Amino acid sequence: MSKLVVVGTVAFDAIETPFGKTDKILGGAATFIGLSASHFNTEVGLVSVVGGDFPQEYLDMLSNRGMNIEGIEIVKDGKTFFWSGKYHNDMNTRDTLATELNVLADFNPVVPESFKDAEVVMLGNLHPAVQIGVIEQTPAAKLIILDTMNFWMDSALDMLHEVIAKVDVITINDEEARQLSGEYSLVAAARKIHTMGPKYVVIKKGEHGALLFHEEQIFFAPALPLEEVFDPTGAGDTFAGGFAGFLASSEDYSFDNMKRAIIYGSNFASFCVEKFGTERMQTITPEEINTRLEQFKALTKFEINA
Repeated sequence: MSKLVVVGTVAFDAIETPFGKTDKILGGAATFIGLSASHFNTEVGLVSVVGGDFPQEYLDMLSNRGMNIEGIEIVKDGKTFFWSGKYHNDMNTRDTLATELNVLADFNPVVPESFKDAEVVMLGNLHPAVQIGVIEQTPAAKLIILDTMNFWMDSALDMLHEVIAKVDVITINDEEARQLSGEYSLVAAARKIHTMGPKYVVIKKGEHGALLFHEEQIFFAPALPLEEVFDPTGAGDTFAGGFAGFLASSEDYSFDNMKRAIIYGSNFASFCVEKFGTERMQTITPEEINTRLEQFKALTKFEINA
């Protein structure tokens, strides 16, 4: 079975949307990525850090869903990373109310020996120094996927460029693509980001789908129109998990297979937003996944007599 290394936060979130609010609940990039990737025939190894306040039941849930948690360091006398945010009525914009790094401030990732031969590495949104540390510990990787954000572009741009030069795929949203490239056109932005190192550029546009760029080829995947969106938190990470999990399980890193991976990522993201936090991701069934995949196919299936 193929192996997928996932590095990112395993954390607490407190979320407020127009539909309600939560106290501290399970969150974090690695959590969402892992829950999504675990639906594929691949061994998923999580690399993260939590404090002594992190419930054993959460760790058990991750393990019971087939994820290897050897790489999750537990700092007994520390506190787990915490983020709190409030979404506006459009659900596309949000205000960060609190960010407490806690044990994440001194996180030094250690990839378990059993996962150092992984072929696929998913670098969740973390400090570029942590991401470089994981790359150095996975020399057998054939596909390295990077997720990052504008915060690191503002605060650690030089080191971020080091990471970008080492990866095969970068996944960022449209605003971040424009900031990183200095280009407004997403086509021009992707072309410029290609020159930084990645062979593939994935630009996420939220409810408006995602774009995949490779050399002169472009693929667009729609987002599934949903009647209700309760909580967008983690949707981008869930997308990345579906994308990486599919590629790891298929062991095919071609442009054509990346197209399929984009659809799988979008499919899982559509489930994530239906409930708060990871709640929906813990309950989806293979039947639901396949039914929704058919809906995605129907969105863009048509014939033209030219």
